[in-house]
Amino acid sequence: MKRDIESREDLFKLFGKFYNELLKDESISYIFTDVAKVDMQQHLPVIVDFWDMVLFDAHTYKKNAIQPHLDLNQKSKFEKHHFDTWLHHFNKTVDELFEGNVAFIAKQKAKSIATIMQIKIAQLNKNQPGL
Repeated sequence: MKRDIESREDLFKLFGKFYNELLKDESISYIFTDVAKVDMQQHLPVIVDFWDMVLFDAHTYKKNAIQPHLDLNQKSKFEKHHFDTWLHHFNKTVDELFEGNVAFIAKQKAKSIATIMQIKIAQLNKNQPGL
């Protein structure tokens, strides 16, 4: 039996594997490598801080999670398949590594976050149709 997500160390394990898988998927990896030019060594602690806040109510994340995605959308439009792919890899990685209440909540929160991002991006695109 797998154990549940319990700590920041578990989040580092989860997101290290998640981004490794995500960056192998050509349908979405270009957003990270070519558009955002993400440095994973810098990004991983930030995303762990965010999820530490989301799952464990830690006060580790102090930034705006949505604005960078809105900015990226102006460089390269996000489409529904990007969110579907992100969620697929997220859920698959959680299921491969963990099981339990927090793992279930993580997948539910990821779906909510993806939905909110899609709504915000759709609003931005509607207000700025030339993008």
